[in-house]
Amino acid sequence: MSRRRAVIAAVFVGTVATGTGIGVWAATSGSGGTPPGSAARRSTGKGTASSADRAASPTPAPSRSYPLSQAPRTIPAVRSHTAARGPGWRPRQGGRVVVSDPALADEGRLTAGELGLSYAGQKAADEDVRAGDLRLDLGGTGDPESYTMTVRGGSVRISGPGDAGVFYGTRTLKQEVRGGGSAPEGVVNDRPAKPRRGFMLDIARKPFTADWIEDRIRELGDLKFNEFGLHFSDDQGFRIESSTHPEIVSPDHLTKDQVRQIVAVAAGRHIQVVPEIDSPGHLGAVLAAHPDLQLRDARGVAARGAIDISKDASAKIVDDLLDEYADLFPGSYWNLGGDEYRALTVADPQASYPQLAAAAQQAYGASGTVADLTTGWLDDRADTVRAHERTMRAWNDGFFRDTSVPPAKDLQVAYWTGKEIGARLPAEYLSAGRDVLNYNDEYLYYVLGEPNTFVYPTGQRIYQEWTPRVLRGTAAVATRYDPQILGGSFAVWCDLAGAQTQDQVAAGIRMPLRATSQKLWDPGTPALSWNDFRALADRLG
Repeated sequence: MSRRRAVIAAVFVGTVATGTGIGVWAATSGSGGTPPGSAARRSTGKGTASSADRAASPTPAPSRSYPLSQAPRTIPAVRSHTAARGPGWRPRQGGRVVVSDPALADEGRLTAGELGLSYAGQKAADEDVRAGDLRLDLGGTGDPESYTMTVRGGSVRISGPGDAGVFYGTRTLKQEVRGGGSAPEGVVNDRPAKPRRGFMLDIARKPFTADWIEDRIRELGDLKFNEFGLHFSDDQGFRIESSTHPEIVSPDHLTKDQVRQIVAVAAGRHIQVVPEIDSPGHLGAVLAAHPDLQLRDARGVAARGAIDISKDASAKIVDDLLDEYADLFPGSYWNLGGDEYRALTVADPQASYPQLAAAAQQAYGASGTVADLTTGWLDDRADTVRAHERTMRAWNDGFFRDTSVPPAKDLQVAYWTGKEIGARLPAEYLSAGRDVLNYNDEYLYYVLGEPNTFVYPTGQRIYQEWTPRVLRGTAAVATRYDPQILGGSFAVWCDLAGAQTQDQVAAGIRMPLRATSQKLWDPGTPALSWNDFRALADRLG
């Protein structure tokens, strides 16, 4: 992912623990006070010093002893912490952030602004070293999202093989300072269990302001998410400015400049924006401006949101949009949609939609079916996006069984439901060798207004019950499939757009997001109880 971005560092204001401003904390080495959590004690040895000793040390300073440090309390929790004895580290007036490589300048500036430190730029390890420095280093091999944070001698060093890992180390440090005032002495070794950790937002049914979206991205960055899915086209609206087809854009929409700013804010936090233009269903806003492309059955009745895939003009307008927005979203991933095409929700698609049946037979022979034609449509859209060097995914109900046309081999499965017609278990996709992303609608779907059988998910259920292997319902797939499950995403869908304001949505997803972050970073049983986890979230803000 391109790392060049403009990041505006938001200065971390407010107070910590005792209410003392970060910028005016005294250094532990010279304050003479007891660092928080250290339980420092003065030595009370009763031996009598000799006259030589007294001459050598006319004003002896009291010594300190420190208990072994405790592991940091963060969300998500760190995977490993080696305890040590010492005062730990806290930001202090005049403190600095230095980097070993100019590639870490963005991370350095952002963190300095958040912690009330100055950014001193690139410094060699043996150059201008000062007590209390926060140093960011690139180096080593392994997972580029892994990092090591060493707190020793009143300073902090965060290092990793990639800038993403170093950034996640700064998130851990930021949370430590917010939650307890200081970072504990010792060494953190940390890495995520899953490479894709996402949040998806439906702005097609309900517009959200650019500021609200940017705030969520900052929240996601602090929680170590790395994807932000943007579903911006559906039956209710098309929400991003278009130059190729301005006639389809809804009055309430984001400008391209606003989207570029969103993408930049996300990139500054190592988050990729994953766009979705769903097709061949969910295209109602496009079809409102192009009614001639609306799918109609043998009686002339329109199928809501469905485009007629037997028409060349249908493919052209969707490809126009895919090509246009590929330049706006420079990340590595793309969601093609592919779900809930209404032609395949009837008992006899061939009889109900004879034009689709005829097109299928023309393309694939006498045995060609509407499912074949629909799979071919998805494969063609994949060809369009693949030309932009993206990794593509589609919803699981966009993959059909027993078709003569197989879905493209490089399509990843975004598994969200087992309720579709002809539903297949997740193991069917996994055993076929597909990579899968977990969008389980039992735990991870926040659907406004709770229509049908949906209920608002709770952080507690996710925290206590869900893991990335729980792809459908409440049952986990076999452990052998775990490497193929790339991660997952919490999703906000706005079916009943007026049911909540955007501020109510932010409040409603707060704890589910934190629980999802924890389980994607480490799917094992959490060390904290739910009540303790919730209290920690409140303390971290």
